[in-house]
Amino acid sequence: MRLSGRPRLKAGGIRDIVRSIQRNEVRSMLYTFRPRGVGSQLMEIETEDNILKSVRVLGGCDGNLQGISRLVVGMDVDEVIDKLEGIRCGFKPTSCPDQLAQALKAMKAES
Repeated sequence: MRLSGRPRLKAGGIRDIVRSIQRNEVRSMLYTFRPRGVGSQLMEIETEDNILKSVRVLGGCDGNLQGISRLVVGMDVDEVIDKLEGIRCGFKPTSCPDQLAQALKAMKAES
């Protein structure tokens, strides 16, 4: 007896569905990073398929970091690294944007 409204799966049907889901799987990642040598204390980065979805920064120059965070959302992770890596803050060897690039590089290394 077949229940109404429930389609019948042929042999291998479940495996085909799982393969289909795996091919279309979205890769999401939430990464937390502690910057060094700058005023910001914590960065929380969310990506989906190598695209930045959100960046939250605790500490540092609030207005500048909000601006940078909004500008990079929607960008490819590799593009953000290329644009921000090596930026210095005054006489410091790094900056919050450089630390964001370092965080993204570390995140990529872990995935």
